[in-house]
Amino acid sequence: MESPVSSHTVSSAAADAAVVLAPAERAVRILGGELTERSLRLHLEGLSGVDAVGLEQRAEALGTRSIKTTSKAWALDKIIGLIDLTTLEGADTPGKVRSLVAKGLTPDPSDPTTPRVAAVCVYGDMVPDAVAALGVAHGDPDDGMVSVAAVATAFPSGRASLRVKLADTADAVAAGADEIDMVIDRGAFLAGRYGQVFEQIVAVKEACRREDGSSASLKVILETGELNTYDNVRRASWLAILAGGDFIKTSTGKVAPAATLPVTLLMLEVVRDWNRLTGERIGVKPAGGIRTSKDAIKYLVTVAETVGEQWLQPHLFRFGASSLLNDVLLQRQKLTTGRYSGPDYVTLD
Repeated sequence: MESPVSSHTVSSAAADAAVVLAPAERAVRILGGELTERSLRLHLEGLSGVDAVGLEQRAEALGTRSIKTTSKAWALDKIIGLIDLTTLEGADTPGKVRSLVAKGLTPDPSDPTTPRVAAVCVYGDMVPDAVAALGVAHGDPDDGMVSVAAVATAFPSGRASLRVKLADTADAVAAGADEIDMVIDRGAFLAGRYGQVFEQIVAVKEACRREDGSSASLKVILETGELNTYDNVRRASWLAILAGGDFIKTSTGKVAPAATLPVTLLMLEVVRDWNRLTGERIGVKPAGGIRTSKDAIKYLVTVAETVGEQWLQPHLFRFGASSLLNDVLLQRQKLTTGRYSGPDYVTLD
């Protein structure tokens, strides 16, 4: 005879599997029919496993590719135009944000041909300061302007109620944020509560909507350093896209390891597969730990070789960084003058 405890457990599991999830156009289109916890789980757990050895070997091979000297100037300018220049410290002040914006607008005052960065990335309460500092330069980075990205949803831990996460997002959007970088609940994901993570992304995506019907772009931070396995990174990437994410982002920059080339390659493979399946293009943002132009060029090569050079534009690829810009500027000055400048030739972060 079945014990009451086991009977209750079975009943609870069956009930959980039957829970109907919040509608998301992409998920309904791919999973078909009624969207439930069970259908979502079957899809994510049915993804093929990641060949870790093959992935790391391919990333290592891509990382050894060199580019011609004539292409290096193009690569350095491209990197600058793809940077989300970031300050995410408890000690951030309006003055620091204004300095960050000034650097993003004019990275090298001695060379007016230096491109602007794609965006400045700040905490939500700093958004009004960033918007004010940008003035008429605030806008779409694909048009040479600079966007304002705001981290939200109890960044970096993600440990808050959904009500608080949605208020955090809505406040940043109302203040003028063009992009929201949200963190997923890694604890829920690792516990197998995929539906909970899915519904939170769907809800945050809705909170990105403005009164005029337009929407801030949503970057979903997976915090890959806490996901433990490549299989989890693949599942989390698919989950974020199914729920409506415009970008998938590696990390907060607060957890080690942050961005790595193998993990970024894996995420690029996911968006490549999504594009082949649906025709839609999803962005990728490696963030944290990319500090030199040499490393950044490896990422450019990986993007071009995996999804194509068409992804090398601000609405499809970004670097989340604070110190990367300085190294790129020093390398750029070296190409111009033939010698390396000292670090005092660039502004401090």
